[in-house]
Amino acid sequence: MRQEEIYLFLERFFIANGCTITDKSSGHMTVQLTVEVDKQIMNRPFYWHWLEKTGGEPNPMKITLITNEDEAPSDIEGEFIHFGSPRLFQIFQAVQKNGKFIRLYEKIRSDGAHISLEPWLGMNVTISYQSDMKKDKLLSLGLHLISGQLVESFQEQMEARDLSSQISDYCYTMSPLIKPESGIKRLERYIEQAARSEPLDWAEASLKRWNNDLSLLNQFYEDTEEKPEEYEIEKKALQTLYEPKIDIKVQNGGLFYLHKKNSG
Repeated sequence: MRQEEIYLFLERFFIANGCTITDKSSGHMTVQLTVEVDKQIMNRPFYWHWLEKTGGEPNPMKITLITNEDEAPSDIEGEFIHFGSPRLFQIFQAVQKNGKFIRLYEKIRSDGAHISLEPWLGMNVTISYQSDMKKDKLLSLGLHLISGQLVESFQEQMEARDLSSQISDYCYTMSPLIKPESGIKRLERYIEQAARSEPLDWAEASLKRWNNDLSLLNQFYEDTEEKPEEYEIEKKALQTLYEPKIDIKVQNGGLFYLHKKNSG
């Protein structure tokens, strides 16, 4: 995960959770946390426990995170964050805890004109092809819930949009003709087809390695009339190791309301 990707991830996380980014450059951001996000990522359980007991006024923290020291202002003070840093790990955990579904709106300056935002269902999925080796295929899909148009690389398109958890003034959302539940089923069918379309050479190679090791195991026990329990255990272990399987995991998803000229 590159530092640029971490920066975009942090920006999306804070915006999606209602935090205010009060200052930023290409190498840092200063964020006023909400109470909930403070509780999740700032390690202050005793403070919040005391506050709840006394009924005091909550004072969530404002933090500065630096992702690129060369591009951040020289006089800025903050916490350097990188892949593997404890703070980023806490934010990853917060994402899991908060759920995997978000609702975001494209920011629009309407100059007083009423502007419609159209609904898109987005889903990021990992398809894992597993045996004794593993390879992942990432899919980022978007489904237009009015026309039914389906696009790939949806996440990349969203990174070029200015999104917010709050709808802009004078904007309104259009009702979907395709219910989100039906949209999810359409995406699931597409994902299943994508998973099956992968060439089977990885599975065939795994089966070959499995048969080779199984042959060696049988040779080792070939002079044994009654196979001992260890044989069955080792044989089962080979199956667990080599048997090809496909695992599909939804990483996250959401509803995105986008201005028509930018919607695909």
